[in-house]
Amino acid sequence: MKRLKNTFNTKSDILNIYVTAGFPSLNDTITIVEELAKNGVDMIEIGMPFSDPLADGPTIQNSSQVAIKNGITLELIFNQIKEIRKTVDIPIILMGYYNQVLQYGADAFFEKAKAVGVDGFIIPDLPLDVYENAHQQKVKSLELDMIFLITPQTTDERIRLIDSKSSGFLYIVSSFAITGSKSEIQQSQIDYFKRINGLSLTNPKLIGFGISDKKTFNTACQHAEGAIIGSAFIKALEGRKDIKQTVEKFICSVKSTQ
Repeated sequence: MKRLKNTFNTKSDILNIYVTAGFPSLNDTITIVEELAKNGVDMIEIGMPFSDPLADGPTIQNSSQVAIKNGITLELIFNQIKEIRKTVDIPIILMGYYNQVLQYGADAFFEKAKAVGVDGFIIPDLPLDVYENAHQQKVKSLELDMIFLITPQTTDERIRLIDSKSSGFLYIVSSFAITGSKSEIQQSQIDYFKRINGLSLTNPKLIGFGISDKKTFNTACQHAEGAIIGSAFIKALEGRKDIKQTVEKFICSVKSTQ
């Protein structure tokens, strides 16, 4: 059974943590992911740093710029994931932009990702029709998942179409904003989550954007199978040398039962 499917079949209140590859230091990715897995994170989203990250807020943009200066490349990311797979068995998702896929060569990109142990992709600027016409057959043949995003502005008809083309899970963007917008979840967002749940969609759902702590994580889990935390975790890593302790403290603050 595919890792993502097995995770959603066997777990609840799923925590997906976003990590920028090559940040804070070039080779920290392996240690960070290993420590996240040890501390009970259910899946990892590894960001491929890009010079023009349209959906990312200033925190993740800055981490990407640092990683690029550190010398991170797609080939290095693939090598890091290959090393991670020696000790980590939870799902790994690559998050990046379509230009990166095209520059690498789409078929070669998907094949390499499969070879090193990637389970799926989040490519926010990949048009649905382009995916369907150019890449869906390849992705499915490799038994990989393609995760698409839904926003509060997405119509019900469009949501159902996206659901039909997605696999793994649906990424429910909690608000129409870039990542890192920190605030409590508002009633309007809860109404939106309820609207999504009322559509009886095929895929499980994870809520992202604005999930930053135990309170927002728990609220998201009331309306979806789990949630994604990105900017808040990246902020926790900024300027820190004690990676293991930082990871443990952050995850404990989100998932503790106290």
